[in-house]
Amino acid sequence: MIGKLTGILESTAEDRAMIDVGGVGYVVFASARTLGNLPRVGEPVTLYIETHVREDHIHLYGFADLGEQDLFRLLLSVQGVGARVALALMAVLSPVAFRTAVASGDKGAITQANGVGPKLAARLINELKDKLVGDMAVDGSMVAAPTGGDFSDAVSALVNLGYRPAQAHTAVAVAQNNLGEQAGIQQLIRVGLREIGQ
Repeated sequence: MIGKLTGILESTAEDRAMIDVGGVGYVVFASARTLGNLPRVGEPVTLYIETHVREDHIHLYGFADLGEQDLFRLLLSVQGVGARVALALMAVLSPVAFRTAVASGDKGAITQANGVGPKLAARLINELKDKLVGDMAVDGSMVAAPTGGDFSDAVSALVNLGYRPAQAHTAVAVAQNNLGEQAGIQQLIRVGLREIGQ
């Protein structure tokens, strides 16, 4: 099984890239977000790989980091989510944004992905919420999911200012990660607003 490819970016298409590794061209499917962040054709590239073997094909799926790969695997654990839908979700939501949308029950953020309607969004939230408790990724790594107290109050304050729940949750999570768990509500709101403004 292939776990990682490092080579020269040969070409890109709408949903895939070809990587030349020692004269062998590997076709790797990836999300639009991942493809958009690849270097220029002819330059070195490294992608983490998920290998799917079926009777009629072998597909390689590529990810910029292990956080993306973990999210892909998690999405495939939900009934009705195949590789195409998982990549569509990853095209519109980063790992931290997806986890935040699930934690806050933001179906609207999830339905931005092609092929994901309200029913599938609700299923994703219901099935993954428990799996993501204590598992909130702030930078692709896993950290404890902040809840309660000043954190919740800061999120609520940003939502009351007109920001979407997922956006507010992500901003405050980043703020708390930067400031530490002892940060008060005013600090969380101030840094959270700065994060949203960037």
